[in-house]
Amino acid sequence: MNQTYPSFSAEDLQLLAPFLKIGLLATINPDGLPHLTFISSLRPNTPTQLTWGQFAEGKSKEYILQNPKVGFLMMTLQKDLWRGKATFTHTAKQGTEYDYYNNVPMFRYNAYFGIHTVYYMDLLYHLGRQPLPMGQIVPAAILTILAKALSPHRSQQPALNLWTRKLLSKLDTLKFLAFIDQDGYPMIIPVIQAQPSGMDSLIFSAGVYQEELERLSKDSTVAILGLALSMEDVLVRGEFLGLKRKAGILCGEVAVNWVYNSMPPAPGQIYPPIPLEAVREF
Repeated sequence: MNQTYPSFSAEDLQLLAPFLKIGLLATINPDGLPHLTFISSLRPNTPTQLTWGQFAEGKSKEYILQNPKVGFLMMTLQKDLWRGKATFTHTAKQGTEYDYYNNVPMFRYNAYFGIHTVYYMDLLYHLGRQPLPMGQIVPAAILTILAKALSPHRSQQPALNLWTRKLLSKLDTLKFLAFIDQDGYPMIIPVIQAQPSGMDSLIFSAGVYQEELERLSKDSTVAILGLALSMEDVLVRGEFLGLKRKAGILCGEVAVNWVYNSMPPAPGQIYPPIPLEAVREF
């Protein structure tokens, strides 16, 4: 188990102050399943509190109001990351943090996407500053591609369309997995090496973060967010089939049964497809 910290240090606060970084928020939907969202404004506000600003609608904003348990990840441009858990407490539509967000250049000069609500979370713990282990991720990505090529998967459902498969196949697309931990809080694990296998499965070598991946219960539901540098992203969810060897390579596999477009202006479910309904009232 990784060492945990109950607060952010002064150095943490300084390193996480820049607005240009990756922020991810893992929430829990009404069915008790993990949901993962890119939140660019996520930041530690004090040593024991995090905040983020809402400028677009999405499921995570609904879910956090229903279940305050969240997981988070923040990664700087230097590829240092902080992961942990927090508890949502309240929102505000004015105040110091509200003014701060709306004076950041990204939002101050954006005529369409101003911050209208600030969300506050109390830190439960974080795992400390950790460099993204590229020395392990690159070999894991190569092994994943080998396992994919040498153990072809026969698809049962067309869950992953062509666009989604292309996005998730790119080596520079960042991928992160969220699961519900034993304490009921979501947790996030980087799985940048993940690749689509067929049209309804994702596989990833366990050569990086193996100890954490081994904690995942077989048949549990996990979510994986794919995030490209072009700011395109997609969220998939499915059953974790456990760690097993493919062509001699230890891999995790997720049987995908749900796909969600989390990009504005119209986030929504892609798979299973939602039937179109006729508009009868105007």
